[in-house]
Amino acid sequence: MAELQLYRKRIIPEECFLLKDDEIIEQSDDKIITKWKTLRPKHDFDHGTSCYFLKDGIKVSKFYREDGTLLYWYCDIVQYDFNENCTTLTVTDLLADVVIYPNGRVKVMDLDELADALDRELITKEQMSACLRQLYNLLSIIDRDKFDKYQACLDGLGL
Repeated sequence: MAELQLYRKRIIPEECFLLKDDEIIEQSDDKIITKWKTLRPKHDFDHGTSCYFLKDGIKVSKFYREDGTLLYWYCDIVQYDFNENCTTLTVTDLLADVVIYPNGRVKVMDLDELADALDRELITKEQMSACLRQLYNLLSIIDRDKFDKYQACLDGLGL
């Protein structure tokens, strides 16, 4: 079987590119775990790890500073599209994000971009609906102190 190629598709700005330097650590029917360096240099973080939860429509990442300390957990609401041979996976960022800081503070981000995308017809009604449902489910999990089920996938591997 050919090695899976991951693509990241953004709606705003519109772009799609191969994550050629991401290293796949683990892959199953339910999830894909990767580690990576930032695509473009950032002043506050340098590298991270991600778990693509294929059935939940989210990608949970740990963002690290250059010195290896945890900056925050970053959760993208996404849509997954495998090609028919399952050799490529395109991950479309549906814009809504949730950041969880080490002190427990939770911040929901980019809902304005989500509204802009709908107004400009860059996303479909179905994508908007899915995004809002996935965001609600994630926030409910965080609110019930059950986010550790997502953290365990990366923490359990020492990532």
